[in-house]
Parts: sequence; structure tokens; C-alpha cells
Amino acid sequence: MILIDTHCHLYVEEFRNDIAEVLEKARGAGVKRFYLPAIDSSEHEAMLSLEAAYPGECLSMMGLHPCYVKENYEEELRLVEDWLAKRKFAAVGEIGLDFYWDRTYEVQQYEVFRRQIELAKHYRLPIAIHSRNSTQECINEVKAAQDGNLRGVFHCFSGSYELAREVVKTGLYLGIGGVVTYKNAGLPAVLEKLGLENIVLETDAPYLTPVPFRGKRNESSYLVYVVEKLAEIYKVSPEEVAAVTTANAEKLFAAAS
Repeated sequence: MILIDTHCHLYVEEFRNDIAEVLEKARGAGVKRFYLPAIDSSEHEAMLSLEAAYPGECLSMMGLHPCYVKENYEEELRLVEDWLAKRKFAAVGEIGLDFYWDRTYEVQQYEVFRRQIELAKHYRLPIAIHSRNSTQECINEVKAAQDGNLRGVFHCFSGSYELAREVVKTGLYLGIGGVVTYKNAGLPAVLEKLGLENIVLETDAPYLTPVPFRGKRNESSYLVYVVEKLAEIYKVSPEEVAAVTTANAEKLFAAAS
């Protein structure tokens, strides 16, 4: 069984002391590749250092996370632009809108999201979308920008069937992780109406840990619990879930793999 973790923050403080062991454990679980979404410039060095330590295995994205769109957003966005001009990245991400914590910079979040979508189109890269409390708004932005060449994933999708169907119509994937294992998530009922061909796997490590480890640090090896839950939902083998979702991820990140 070969798996790909399409969204994991393995470079953050929570992994500083045991990242080698975390990666080795993940390899043992069948995870062969780890995609690292950017947050802001404070984490660039750590992210790129991890990629350099594990070339071809850990692959960096570049982008400005919506929660870090603050008064210095122009400066942060210039850094993103400079990095994308300088070298190849796997995707533009993690980008999007977040209306859960704070809407002070809502107008700026929209501006930054739109500009980063255009950067992705310019460099022919996929996008990794963060859409907390803003899924419909993010869908609207993708629809407006979709010219047939925009590809990507709605990271940590946990919305309704109607929203899921809209995402699929835009041509983007649904990123599914630990939330699917939560008892009251409602996500299994949504996914069973959609095919596996619309899904890629992710952990969002160290966050959103699946059952039975909920409440502890998440890590890429726990992707197997997401696979098991999806196998139950779709009434197929874990191997089939792995095969289809890995093929989807390879297609999504084709230029960077």
C-alpha cells in the first residue's frame, strides 16, 4: 500500500526533536511522499531545510496562509512572489480565506487569495486551499478564476454534500484527513455520495489527529486510519483506497513529483 500525505506541517516546532523517527514510522505505514504547505515567512527556513534534508520525499509549497494576512501582507506576498520566481515548488499554498478567528483583514484576505491564485496560474502550479468558515466564498473565487488550467485541492474539506459537489465541479479535489473519523463529523454521509476519484489524502499534521489518537499530535503514519475509514465508507479494500487516492495525488502534483 502506497500513500501520499498531500498536506502536513512536519517542519513546525512539534516535530523538531523527532522528525527522523516520524518519517521512518510513516514510511513503514506506506507513506512515500509528504507535501509541506507554507504558513508565512517565519517558517520558510524550517520548511525548506526539511525539504533539503529529505529531497524527493518532502516537497515544499509556497504561499501565505490566510490567518497570517496582517498589516504586513504586502511584504509577505512579495516574499512569496520572490520565492516562486526563484525556484520550483510543488504548489501555491496554503492559501485561501479564514473567517473563523478574525475578520479584521477580510478585504486583504480576498486580495491575497486572488493574487496567489494568479501566481499559481502563471507558474502552472496547483493550489492548496484553506477555507475555514469560508468554503462557499473560496468556491466562488475558484469559479471566477477557473480557465480550465487551475487545479488544486480544498484542504481539510468538511462541508456539506452541496459544497462538495460544487468543489468537484470546479475541477479541484477534496482533501480528506482525520475529521472523517470523528463521530459527529457528518463527513462520511457526504463522501458516500461522491466517488473516490474526487479525493486526496492528508493529515494536516500536527493538527486534526484521527481517532483513535484524537487529542494527541497528528503525524503522517496516521494516514492509515483515514484509509481504513474511507474503505468502510466506500465498501472497498484499504488497498483500493490507497491506489485511487495516490493516483489522484500524483496527477494533482504531476509537475512536481
